Amino acid sequence: MKPNSIGQIILTVVMLLLFAGATYLVQAAEPTTSVHIIKYASDGITILDETTVDYAWMEANLPVQGDGVTHYYHQGPVFEGDKWDPEEMTNLKDKGAVMGTDIKDLCELVGGMSPGGQVTIHAVDGYYVEFGYANVYEPLDRQGPIVLCWYNGEEVDIGEHYGKGYPPSYYNAMQLVFMAETTNAEGKYVFGNWDMHECLPMEAQYFYGELYPSTNGLSVKWVDEIRIYTGGMPIDPMPEGESTSTSGLEPWLVAVIAIAGLLLVAAVVYGFRKVMSK
Repeated sequence: MKPNSIGQIILTVVMLLLFAGATYLVQAAEPTTSVHIIKYASDGITILDETTVDYAWMEANLPVQGDGVTHYYHQGPVFEGDKWDPEEMTNLKDKGAVMGTDIKDLCELVGGMSPGGQVTIHAVDGYYVEFGYANVYEPLDRQGPIVLCWYNGEEVDIGEHYGKGYPPSYYNAMQLVFMAETTNAEGKYVFGNWDMHECLPMEAQYFYGELYPSTNGLSVKWVDEIRIYTGGMPIDPMPEGESTSTSGLEPWLVAVIAIAGLLLVAAVVYGFRKVMSK
C-alpha cells in the first residue's frame, strides 16, 4: 500500500467517526413533544403500568403550572464568596416564562409514587436526575413543584435562549424546571443553590465539577421518560444499553470522540515523519 493511501485512509476514518458523533448530537438536540411514563415493581424490572402522553394532552387534561408570563430561575455555580449564596443573587439562569405539568400529576397516570420510592427523569441524550417521594409530592415552598415544561411564553433577555411557544419552537422542551414559590430580594422566583441544600437529600443534589452546587444541573432538557421505582432506586436505574453517566454524553459517543482524536494524532505524526524523511 502506498504511503499516501495510508494517510488518506486514516483521515477518512477520522471524518466518518466525527460525522457519526455529530449526527448523534444533532438528533439528540431535537426537542421532545411526548413523555413515556413507566412504573416498576419493587424488583425494579417488572412493569406495573406505563403510558405515553404528549404536551397537547397534558395541557388539555392535567393542571397547568405557570402562567406564561412569570419567569422562573435556577442558579449556576458560584465561584467567588459563599458557593451556596443564600441570597440567590449570583449567576441566575432565567428559564423563561414557562408553563408545564407537575411531575406528580404525570406519576399519577400510572399509579403514582409512594413513600420510599424514587423517580428518574431521563433525557434523550442519556442525562438523568433522580428524586424521592417528598420532593415530588410534598415540596417545600422554596422548592416548588418539579415541572415538565412544554411552553415558553417569553424568551429570556440574558443567557441561554430556549425558544418561544410550544416545541419545536421551544427548542429546549420538554425541560424540567423547579417552580419555586418564594422570591429573592429582586422579586425573582429562584430555586437557588441554598434551596437545593435545604430541600433535597445529598444524593439528589447537583455539583458542577463535583465541587460547586448548581441547581441549573437539575434543569434537564429534552426529557423523554419518567421512571418510577416502587421499592427505591435499583443499583443500575438505566435499562441495559443506556447511559448512567450524568455528563450528558453516551459512553459510546465518548469512545468515538476519543478514537477519532487518536487517529487524528496518528495522521499528523505520520505526515510529519513523511515530510522529515524527504
